[in-house]
Amino acid sequence: MKKINYKQFLIENSALATLVLLLIVGTLVMGTTFLSISNFRNILLNNAIIGIIALGMTLVIISGGIDLSVGSATAAAGLFAIWAMNNTGSIVLGMLGAMAVGAVMGTFNGVLVAKFRIPAFIVTLGAMQIFRSLSLHFFRGGGILTATEVNWFLNISNTRIFFDIIPLPVIYWLVLAVIVGFVAKNTAFGRHVYAVGSSERAANLSAIKVDRVKIYVYMLCGVLVSLAAIVEASRLGSMNSASSGGFYELNAIAAVVIGGTAMSGGRGRIVGTVFGTLTLGVINNVMNLMGLPSFLVGAIQGSIVILAVLLQRSVEKKTKQF
Repeated sequence: MKKINYKQFLIENSALATLVLLLIVGTLVMGTTFLSISNFRNILLNNAIIGIIALGMTLVIISGGIDLSVGSATAAAGLFAIWAMNNTGSIVLGMLGAMAVGAVMGTFNGVLVAKFRIPAFIVTLGAMQIFRSLSLHFFRGGGILTATEVNWFLNISNTRIFFDIIPLPVIYWLVLAVIVGFVAKNTAFGRHVYAVGSSERAANLSAIKVDRVKIYVYMLCGVLVSLAAIVEASRLGSMNSASSGGFYELNAIAAVVIGGTAMSGGRGRIVGTVFGTLTLGVINNVMNLMGLPSFLVGAIQGSIVILAVLLQRSVEKKTKQF
C-alpha cells in the first residue's frame, strides 16, 4: 500500500483542518451562542468581501505574483460606482463603470509586471499609494461619498434569501468561487496560470504567452476587486477614500496562504482560499464572543500565516529531496 504523507495532506487541507478545530473550540467554549444561525450568518457576511478579493489574489499568487494594491483599488472602484450612480441615476452604469475601473487598475499592474519586468511587490506597492492618493484627490480628501440618488442599489447587498437567512453577498462570494475555481482547474487559461507560476522558463518553452497570462491574471483580480467594492458600497451605502479597503490586501493574502496556496507560485486551490477566509472570520468571531482584546486578533492571524508558510516550506524541501 502507498504510504500516506500526512504532512503533505495537512498542507493541502490545512485551512479545512484549522477551520474544523476552531469550530470545535468555539462550540465547546461558547455553546449555542456560537452555533446560532445568526452568528454563522454574521461570520459569512462579514467575510464575503474579503473572500471575493481573495479569489483574485489566489490566481495572482499562483501565477507567481502578488497584489498589494487591492485595498486601495477597492476604495477607488467603490467610490467611482457611487459617484457614477449619483450623477447618472443608473445602477447599471455605476456598476459597469466600477468594473471598468477595476479592470484598468489590474491591467496597469499586469503590464508593469509583465512587460517592464518590475517585481510585483514593487509595482503593487506603488500602485497601492497611487490608487489611494487619486481617490483622496478626486473625492475630496477622505470625505464620505454616499449613495443617495439610487436607493435600490442598497438592496444588492442588504437582502436575504432562503427564508430570510442567507445574505446576498454570501451568495455572490460562493458563486464567484465556483466560477473562478472552474476557470482555474478546467480551462486552458487556468492551466497556463499554474504553469507560469511553477516555472516561467518552462512555460515559455511550452509556447505559453507568459506576459499575456500575467496581464490577464492581474486584470481579472482587478475585476473581482471591483465586484467586492460594489458589494461593500451597496452594503454600507457609502465609501470613504481614506479608510475604505484598509488592510484588505493583508487579509486577502492571509486567507490565500492559510488556504494552502504556495507563495512561490504554481500551487493552490480556490476551495482552500474559501476555507482560509472562513478560518480568519471564525478566529475573529470566537475572540469577540470570548471578550478577548480585539487587538490580539491580528497577532493570532499572523501566527497562523507564518505557521502555514513554514509547513509549506518543509513540504517543499522534503519533496525536492526525492
